[in-house]
Amino acid sequence: MIGIIGGGAWGTALAQVASAEGTREVRLWAREEEVVASINDAHENTLFLPGVPLAPSIRASGDLGWVAEADPLLVVTPSQHMRAVLAQLDARPRHLILCAKGIEAGTMRLMHEVAHEACPTATLSVLSGPTFAHEVAKGLPTAITLACEDADTGARIAALIARPAFRPYAATDVVGAEIGGAVKNVLAIACGVVEGRALGQNAGAALISRGFAEMTRFGLARGARAETLAGLSGLGDLVLTCSSTSSRNFSLGLGLGQGKAAADLLADRRTVAEGAFTAPVLRAAAREAGVDMPITEAVCALLEGRMAVDEVVDALLARPLRAEH
Repeated sequence: MIGIIGGGAWGTALAQVASAEGTREVRLWAREEEVVASINDAHENTLFLPGVPLAPSIRASGDLGWVAEADPLLVVTPSQHMRAVLAQLDARPRHLILCAKGIEAGTMRLMHEVAHEACPTATLSVLSGPTFAHEVAKGLPTAITLACEDADTGARIAALIARPAFRPYAATDVVGAEIGGAVKNVLAIACGVVEGRALGQNAGAALISRGFAEMTRFGLARGARAETLAGLSGLGDLVLTCSSTSSRNFSLGLGLGQGKAAADLLADRRTVAEGAFTAPVLRAAAREAGVDMPITEAVCALLEGRMAVDEVVDALLARPLRAEH
């Protein structure tokens, strides 16, 4: 039996994977009563993942304790709410698979650091990589990173959640897997701005590559490995999220590039664009570490309404010329 904490699109897609074509019991916790009713009665999450039939072995509840009887638990809450949700779990030893992508505001901690503080008896893995929930739920081919500091535990968890079209690649660099997932959300906003402002494909490609340089600088400063950042959970996720309106973060940037206000775009969303919350935290963490992240700074300026799109673009283009490496 596997538990899923979080009833959004990604949590629901992972529940579908974990059900192993309906042969395994999956318990899913959701805050929204309509999500619980929809999954249990219609075998579909009509609010967050409409049109995708779900296995009957997936059962939903608003009772976190009932779901937490399962082991392992996939934690798919928004990053800024993870600590509060995990604090409600009992103290029994369990395995948590962290699926949120972000950095906690205030503490600047990564999700595995937050989970360790909230659940000190738990063992932890991080699931991160290039994934759109609707594709995963439909069984389309997907490869993803499953990072765990203990290689044997990671291999066991990877084998547990693997399906023919869902391939987790085991890794031990938890920090690198988390930083890739967090930073790419911010960069996806910037790429959306490029698309919304019709700045061209040259600019989009340049932004992805220079954004990857930012991700690498910050990751190495926080103890990540370069090969992890160049893998599925870093570069792979960056390429996917920076090139499609299926990405909530890219779509947010698209609206900004078209001249819409950040406050209006964020208020009109049922789902969370994690990059909007990660950007100011990432900026603070980068400054503290002495890491230059001009694209992240530019995204913050747009989200905070301090600069218009054209001003941000002009400022980036006016930066001094420098060696690429």
